[in-house]
Amino acid sequence: MISRVTYESELTWLSTRELAARIAVGEVSAREALADHLARMDSVNPALNAIVTRDDERAFDRADAADARRAAGEPLGALHGVPMTHKDSTDVSGLRTTRGSALLLDNVPDRDALIIARLRAAGVVTSGKSNVPEFTAGSHTFNRVFGTTVNPFDTTRSAGGSSGGAAAAIAAGIQASGDGSDMGGSLRTPGSFTNIVGMRPTNGRIPHALPANPWEWLAQPGFMARTVGDLALMMSVACGPAAGAPLSMPQPGSVFDRAEFTHPSRHGAGAGLAGLRIGFSSDLNGLFPIDSEVDAIVRSTAEVFTSAGARVDDDIPDLRDADEVFRVTRAYDFAADYRTLVREHREEVKDAVVWNTEMGLALTVDELLSADEARSRLAATIESHFATHDLLVLTTAQVAPFDARIEYPRAIRDTPMDDYLEWMRAATIISATGCPAVSVPAGFTAGGLPVGAQLVAAPGRDVELLLAAQAFEELTGHHRRHPEL
Repeated sequence: MISRVTYESELTWLSTRELAARIAVGEVSAREALADHLARMDSVNPALNAIVTRDDERAFDRADAADARRAAGEPLGALHGVPMTHKDSTDVSGLRTTRGSALLLDNVPDRDALIIARLRAAGVVTSGKSNVPEFTAGSHTFNRVFGTTVNPFDTTRSAGGSSGGAAAAIAAGIQASGDGSDMGGSLRTPGSFTNIVGMRPTNGRIPHALPANPWEWLAQPGFMARTVGDLALMMSVACGPAAGAPLSMPQPGSVFDRAEFTHPSRHGAGAGLAGLRIGFSSDLNGLFPIDSEVDAIVRSTAEVFTSAGARVDDDIPDLRDADEVFRVTRAYDFAADYRTLVREHREEVKDAVVWNTEMGLALTVDELLSADEARSRLAATIESHFATHDLLVLTTAQVAPFDARIEYPRAIRDTPMDDYLEWMRAATIISATGCPAVSVPAGFTAGGLPVGAQLVAAPGRDVELLLAAQAFEELTGHHRRHPEL
């Protein structure tokens, strides 16, 4: 915990929806919202190291322009005037984007990534960048440029990664929601570690568009927030097909404009779970090791679902093919993205990135074909499971937030972790399926560390997934617990 008095105002714990609504009617100006956002950042970020690049002067110019548009009666976007930092691996035009590497300290993109362009079109006031692991490799946020981001609930612990800077900022009240990306749990694991919501959408829900690799599917852009309703709001402005994005899903973002997200209790707390068919196993029937305290917390959530009228069983899909699919695809993607950097600057690149890139460069045709066959089997398994079930529920992370001084846990319940990916399999296995998945706060360890439950739905069922997650959120109320800053 941060052992000093910190800045806090009436705006600090507002949801994104609430703040945007106040700005829209002039109750709070965009300049006032930004000043409050930056004051909170000044107060808590020195202890967290969540925000690594600031853009205060231009942010105030943007806020003033937002206020002028409102005063002139111009149409306002859903996020008009809301201040927000962005993940440091995502291109923001005119703002340094390092990806946590000294090799990119002077990298200033000349165009926004699609997700940023859509946030800005909705009215977001960009204020800076949040920390990431070097080249987003690993689910613990540290790098040699900016150092380690720590957890607001215990500053000796990891905030997760790779969207760990954004997660810490959201959990600490710097902002209520924010963008990120998820290849192997990079939105879900930080969500679990910091008691917020993190969602990996269905592949193509927020598309990859040119000039990036439009065919990439394992890494997906997405969001984290303190509430499911805010996450749905972010999805509503960022989703939808795009030019130059051949894997785009055709539905517009407006499919997330549901009254239930604006007024979550209108049908009674937990109503969204009634009648759902849920396959439940914290560890997917022993597919991976899980810390005993985390296991107990996640298992206890089964009663939440059943008490709300859901039908819970232990009919779990066999997802053993997911490991091969994830590891081969990740290695291929790393080779595609980082082969030149590794060849030309090997000594300046993180060991994990070198290892994963060289694994990709060494892939054989037989290994690639085998992974394609495994992916086909996996797709059939997922289709079969969701023909009889609405959700699959498991743990988000196999451990509670760990010591921030180490790179990753070396063992879980006496099972050694052979590499930096092994401890994340609860998330990576689901990534390989292409299913939408969301981590929702599920409870706390005896030491006060957050634990998340991972809810998974069939591909394309993102809206239904969030409605179920919100019902769970209403019933448990864990999201209302903030760190004692």
